[in-house]
Amino acid sequence: MKSTKTPRLRTVSKVEPPYPLGKFPRDFIFKIGREIVYILATNPVPSIEGKVWERIFAGAIGADWKPSNVGLDDVILRVCAWGAKSVKISRPHKAKSVRLISGRNSPFYSFGERDLSGKTDDEIGGLALAIWNGRVEALRDKFSHLRTVVLLKSRNLTEFAVFETETVLFPPDRYKWRQNERGNFEGFEIETGVHRFTWQPSGTQFTIIEPVPKSRICFRVRKPEARDRDTLLKEIGFNRSWVEIVQD
Repeated sequence: MKSTKTPRLRTVSKVEPPYPLGKFPRDFIFKIGREIVYILATNPVPSIEGKVWERIFAGAIGADWKPSNVGLDDVILRVCAWGAKSVKISRPHKAKSVRLISGRNSPFYSFGERDLSGKTDDEIGGLALAIWNGRVEALRDKFSHLRTVVLLKSRNLTEFAVFETETVLFPPDRYKWRQNERGNFEGFEIETGVHRFTWQPSGTQFTIIEPVPKSRICFRVRKPEARDRDTLLKEIGFNRSWVEIVQD
């Protein structure tokens, strides 16, 4: 039976990454913790979703934040690019795996398929996986290293875990697909039987089920007292002159 090891990619070993995988720069956790506390203190309904997390991560490692349509290269630092994901989960410190929404993979758009009814489950799942692989391969031509950084966050935004993983190609012959009772297609590793992907025909959403590595960093922040509107406006010196009516 074929091995499920990650394939060696020719570009990876030629140029050193900014730092080893998962070995974040000094003060990384302090920097993202500071941003989180600021959000908690200044937002009536605090949220750390996609673009907010991308910006926070980019600032913490000294990278450029360049949101992309693909979602795999939103953060760039020299030869390395990252996709940044944030996932709300009950117990971030205890998570063993996490579902990462990884794009809209539409065989109808990408391959011009009009009708999937005559195809097997493996053929349909293979089309969805091929779209992912195509995106990754295109970016491998531009960057020596491609990673995904994941922030797991508790519902009250005080408990977190963060980890990195290589953004890799998934050889299609290593996975078996089947349609579940909800009409979605699930991909399983042939060798281990582990569920790794879900593709939803309705909306074409593609999800990767990623194991959480032991190297993840767990941390907490202290929730500050919320700043009320009037206090904050007074501190920044707001007055009526800040608002000007402009006639066309």
